[in-house]
Amino acid sequence: MRKPYAEAAPGPSAQRRRRGRDGPTMTIREQREQAELRDQRAPREQAAAAIETAGLCKSYGSHEVLRGLDLTVPRGTVYALLGPNGAGKTTAVRILATLATADAGTARVAGFDVRTERARVRRSISLTGQFAAVDEMQTGAENLRMMARLAPSATGGRPSRAEARAKAAGLLARFGLTDAADRLVKTYSGGMRRRLDLATSLVGSPEIIFLDEPTTGLDPRSRQELWAVVRELRAEGTTVFLTTQYLEEADQLADRIAVLDAGSLVAEGTAAELKQRVSDHRLDITLADSAAYLRLSPRATYSDPASLTLGIPTDGSAAEVRALLDELDPARTAITAFTLHSATLDDVFLTLTGRPPAPDPAARTPPAIAPTTEPAPATPKDPSHV
Repeated sequence: MRKPYAEAAPGPSAQRRRRGRDGPTMTIREQREQAELRDQRAPREQAAAAIETAGLCKSYGSHEVLRGLDLTVPRGTVYALLGPNGAGKTTAVRILATLATADAGTARVAGFDVRTERARVRRSISLTGQFAAVDEMQTGAENLRMMARLAPSATGGRPSRAEARAKAAGLLARFGLTDAADRLVKTYSGGMRRRLDLATSLVGSPEIIFLDEPTTGLDPRSRQELWAVVRELRAEGTTVFLTTQYLEEADQLADRIAVLDAGSLVAEGTAAELKQRVSDHRLDITLADSAAYLRLSPRATYSDPASLTLGIPTDGSAAEVRALLDELDPARTAITAFTLHSATLDDVFLTLTGRPPAPDPAARTPPAIAPTTEPAPATPKDPSHV
């Protein structure tokens, strides 16, 4: 059994690093903090889930934002929550991060109840919102040193200035910002600000990090850099809860994906499992005229009225493709061209939500899914979506 530490605050001599044959060791204060952190985490590490919700509900006036949300997020994974604007993604994150209270249902984060153990939840998590929340009138290094000084240690104390400087230097190096450390943040590019924002979120070494649409407005290169950071976090055992409208992002990063629509969970699984729910492949057919297009559109999971193109689910086998073409166009006059490709998360999104994913402002080319034959009804905006 570990011998308890004395309650008296360590004096200056106890703060010094003692040297041994193998070089510097941890200070007594650092040893104590790590031991306390191990004691706090040990009972919770027996649980497999980093996040669990059951019947989570939230309304604003007469508008239901969440309708009985059930989620289980395994520890050390990247979990993506997909959904159109107004689906309730940000509201879910706000409740899990203790920034809002659910009307009904339960939620546990890092093993703690978000309603009755809010302080413990907050010590275990970090939240990065849709827009960088850094002080533009400070340098990158000053932002990180400030956050490091404010972040409580495992024992509830505050790091020294030297410890804060060391933490800031390490994070600047990790995120490729060392050369810009002494520049004012207002001179940073959008991608640099996003990296700095994420770096500040990691000052306290959280078990779970919430990323609410983190790549909104970023150019493709900056997005790739942020993806690399998310992969590093997962490799280190950090749980990442990601909300996004960009399907490629979820496909690239997430171990599991949940699709939220109008406050309800409509699907959950790996990217491969979700694609199989729609079909293994999609047969895109180009029609000769609008009459043929309208006749066959009820069969489609994808539609582009401008080019008279429809996407039809199929298993991709030669036998089924031949049979499908004969069924759709027995006279062999309606279909002028066809292509076959694997199903994508775009197909899943459109099939489950009835509308295409949001256009990607950072993309160099038009989005993969064009307007459907009938515009989807407008969805009320999530009142907490900021």
